Amino acid sequence: MSLDPAKEFFSCLALRHTPGMGPRSWKAILSAYDSAYAAVSDARSWAGRKLVPRNRAEVFLQEPWRPGAEVEYRAARKAGMRVLTWFHPKYPKRLRDLADPPIVLYLAGDAGLLSSPSVAVVGARECTLLGLRCVERISADLSRFGVTVVSGLAAGIDRQAHQSALTGVGSTVAVLGAGLDVHYPPENEDLRRAIEDKGLVLTEFGPGTRPEARNFPFRNRLISGLSLGVLVAEAAARSGSLITARLATEQGREVFALPGPLGQPTFAGCHRLIKQGAALVENAEDIIRCLRFQFAAELKAVPDAAPQDTPPEPAAQREPLRSEAVLRPVPAAKSAPEAPPAPEPAPRPPLPDDLPEEDRRLLALLEPGGKTHIDSLIQALELDSAAVSRRLVVLELQGLVRQWPGMYYSLA
Repeated sequence: MSLDPAKEFFSCLALRHTPGMGPRSWKAILSAYDSAYAAVSDARSWAGRKLVPRNRAEVFLQEPWRPGAEVEYRAARKAGMRVLTWFHPKYPKRLRDLADPPIVLYLAGDAGLLSSPSVAVVGARECTLLGLRCVERISADLSRFGVTVVSGLAAGIDRQAHQSALTGVGSTVAVLGAGLDVHYPPENEDLRRAIEDKGLVLTEFGPGTRPEARNFPFRNRLISGLSLGVLVAEAAARSGSLITARLATEQGREVFALPGPLGQPTFAGCHRLIKQGAALVENAEDIIRCLRFQFAAELKAVPDAAPQDTPPEPAAQREPLRSEAVLRPVPAAKSAPEAPPAPEPAPRPPLPDDLPEEDRRLLALLEPGGKTHIDSLIQALELDSAAVSRRLVVLELQGLVRQWPGMYYSLA
């Protein structure tokens, strides 16, 4: 079914600007139709279909939403903003499954990251050097594993999480508590430009929305909603990061906390979370291990990029191997003693019957006793680095691959 983007956008705005109608109501309505335009066109049937109470349907039919919806529609179009509406193919399933999902997302950057396995990293604006160094290491390692790091583009821990995640293939997503055209905080403008270039910036707030305090709990629910788990890296007893942790628990996400020195006020919130059952983590491997089943399922579902532009040379055009030189043994000198037999290669471990063919190709390039650099695997498989990294993570979680320092890999 082909959807008209303009009609879908305006229909979603009509629902959002209706007084007394919130995320739970529009989720119930949209779940019953194939498009937002079809939903609002059938508003007279909502009450009869028990989608919303009759009084809310009657309010919508009176069109009090029109002025606000028209203003936001024109502002977004004038600014040339990219929009994801409820039925857009790239609208993230993890957000659609929330009890209170956003009906519209404004974004700048790589929307493909919305389908990547993600972990949120949040924490204090006023943080310690210890917290910054831990977040730098953990976020960089998560991204190197192909995991996208989600955070809120605030100063302190958020900034470090974004910066470090940009160094790896997983990249980062920044969720705003303001409109896409409002650049806040100003000291993070350099980081925001880098994220728009190599990651993704998104918000559910319309153009011109200021970063008011009441907006940030809504932003926090998207940070946790986009993620499979939330790491609170450094948080005081009354930190806003604890709101994100609570929302993550309500959404069924895993919560992780980074421990700090006893008596350090900025880690008091982390210690409280650990007492309440959050997983204590010291590195990215702890998070990967805890989320291994969720990651394995999600990483397998992420499509690989297309092969490189230059196709492999056809077999018929390659220079043939000189079979005589390869197959014929070199005669030993008469006086030389017989060479000892070469040691047998280490046995290759049996592979699961349901292993995809792409994974079998990758494993065929690895040896039990040798180490192969990821660049060699990328070149041999003719895939991009993100695709190869994702497959290596899945195989490592399955116990088939071992990673060594320096991005070297071998069979486990």
